[in-house]
Amino acid sequence: MIPANLAAGQPRWRQELARAVSDPAELLRLLDLDLGLLPAARAAARGFPLRVPRGFVARMRHSDLADPLLRQVLPLGAELEFAPGDSLDPVGDRDALLAPGVLGKYQGRILLVATGACAVHCRYCFRRHFPYGDENPRADGWRAALEAIAADPGCDEVILSGGDPLSLSDARLGALCAELAALPQLRRLRIHTRLPVVLPERVCDELLAWFAPLPLQKVVVIHANHARELDPEVARACRALADAGATLLNQSVLLRGVNDDADALVELSQTLFAAGVLPYYLHQLDRVQGAAHFGVPDPEARALVAAAAARLPGYLVPRLVREVPGAPNKLPIELGAGGY
Repeated sequence: MIPANLAAGQPRWRQELARAVSDPAELLRLLDLDLGLLPAARAAARGFPLRVPRGFVARMRHSDLADPLLRQVLPLGAELEFAPGDSLDPVGDRDALLAPGVLGKYQGRILLVATGACAVHCRYCFRRHFPYGDENPRADGWRAALEAIAADPGCDEVILSGGDPLSLSDARLGALCAELAALPQLRRLRIHTRLPVVLPERVCDELLAWFAPLPLQKVVVIHANHARELDPEVARACRALADAGATLLNQSVLLRGVNDDADALVELSQTLFAAGVLPYYLHQLDRVQGAAHFGVPDPEARALVAAAAARLPGYLVPRLVREVPGAPNKLPIELGAGGY
């Protein structure tokens, strides 16, 4: 986190990042929630700290512990329970490392964990236990990461992930993307980010100034799980990215108590499309240790997506998928006859 006394003179998004709520007691007070929740919240936050921008908190309903936005960020005692099948590395990131922060999971694509920093700490995050300090690709100025990517002539797409790559400054991120664009085999740059949703101020003139001219096909995959995350400022940020030449997709995670409802899934797809974003994936929960309480069984997941698909045009139905360590791609969870 940026210390508050260093925020003056920083871009607005940096100032908002510095002001993010990190104390469970403050979050409970801001939303008029029972402070009896505090001991469990603090115990869970010791293992995975709370962090949420104030603008995102402002979209939450007061005095409603079941608010779908709050559920995504509030530390709970359930995170301290251990469920069979949970893992510290549920998607096999460690086994796929080619160099610090560089993951080679899929043919033709290389994923770069550009930073461990995020604007928001989602409680279901599959990398909540990832050893970012040990796998820091910036430690040598990206040299080893760029060499690993350049060494794969079959790689025509780089995926920037994290953490959240848009947590990096424009100087750092712009310089990295310029170096990637100089690699002759690359055709596409994909950025996975939650910041346009939780901190839309991040899509600023400084970002667009280096992003728009990049001589690569640009894909930005945002991450929204519920329609109420998508306010007018988020829609503005999405339109600005699209105007800068990006194709915008969304991936969600199916989460108990957040979007495990056909109405919620339909509204999310419709609200995304109104903002210029196509639904892409609906992920089954990665079984990361501490997040089992968000899980939705496969039969229920199939029924939910089938019910949503019956009410939506096909291009607004996200693909229900699961990531399996070692698999060559995300594995679809088929809905059966008439599913899509």
